[in-house]
Amino acid sequence: MKYVRFEYRGKTGFGVLEGSDVVRVYEGDMFEGAHPTSETMPLHMVGLLPPCQPSKMVALWNNSRAQIEKLNRETPAEVLWFLKPPSSFITHGQAILYPVGQAERIVLEGELGIVIGRVCNGVSAEEAKECIFGYTVINDVTAQDVVKRDATFPQYDRGKGYDTFGVFGPVIETEVDPMTLRMKSYVNGELKQDFPVTDLVFNPYATVAEITKTMTLYPGDVIACGTTLNAAPITPGDTVEIRIDGIGSLVNPVQAFDRRTRVRPAKPAPKAEIIASNDPIGTPKKVASR
Repeated sequence: MKYVRFEYRGKTGFGVLEGSDVVRVYEGDMFEGAHPTSETMPLHMVGLLPPCQPSKMVALWNNSRAQIEKLNRETPAEVLWFLKPPSSFITHGQAILYPVGQAERIVLEGELGIVIGRVCNGVSAEEAKECIFGYTVINDVTAQDVVKRDATFPQYDRGKGYDTFGVFGPVIETEVDPMTLRMKSYVNGELKQDFPVTDLVFNPYATVAEITKTMTLYPGDVIACGTTLNAAPITPGDTVEIRIDGIGSLVNPVQAFDRRTRVRPAKPAPKAEIIASNDPIGTPKKVASR
C-alpha cells in the first residue's frame, strides 16, 4: 500500500493510492487504527505533503561498501549518524532552495528511507522489523563545502540542514521487501547514482536496532540509510530525481534562494500525478505546478 498525505481546501488528510490517479481517504491514526472511508479524491485535486510528520530524520554517513572501498575508509563498527531538522522537510514537486551566497557545492544524495511505525527503544534487528511501518524515497541534499568549512568541526547538521534539504516522499510503501530495492539518482534525466540496498553496511533492520541503542524512535520518524559514490552537484535550474523501483520517484526542481532578501520560502503543496496505472512499481510520471 502506498500512503500519502495531502492538503485539500486548507485541510490536511491522508489516504492510500488506488491505481494511478485516485486517493482513498483514510481516517484515524496512520500508524495505529487507520481505516478507509467511502470517500475517494482525484489525485490532481489535492496538494501533496510529506507523507508523514517526523519528529526527526536520522541520516547515516559512511554506510556504503562501494564508497568505503573507493575512498579507502574504515568500515564503521557502529552506525554513524546525524540529524536533519523538521524545517528542512519538503516532498515531491517542491523546490530545493539553493542557498545563494552561503554555499558553493550542493549535491544530491539518493537514499532509501525507513519510516517508523511504533515507539521503539533498545530493540534487536529482529524486533526492528515489527517497528518499521514502511519505506520512502529520500534526497539527502548536502552543502559539501559547509560540512568541511571548519577543519576542527565537521558541520554535518548545518551542511545538511538548510531549509528544503530534507526531501522525502511522495509515498510510504508498506508492502515491499527492502532487501530487493535499488536506488537511482538523476540530474536533468542523466543517471548519476545506481546502487542496491545490499551495498549498505547496515541493512534497514540493523540500522533501526543500532539507532535505538541511543535514542527512542517514534511513529513517523524517518531514517535515511545513506548514499553511495557519485553524489552529483546540483545548481539552480536543474531537475533532480531519486527513483526506487518498488516505491516510486521523488522529483524536485532546484531554485536559487538568497536569504539576505528576507523572503521566506513558500511551502506549497504541489499537485502532481505520481503513479502510472500501467506501471506496477509505481514510478511517478510528471510534476505539475499549482
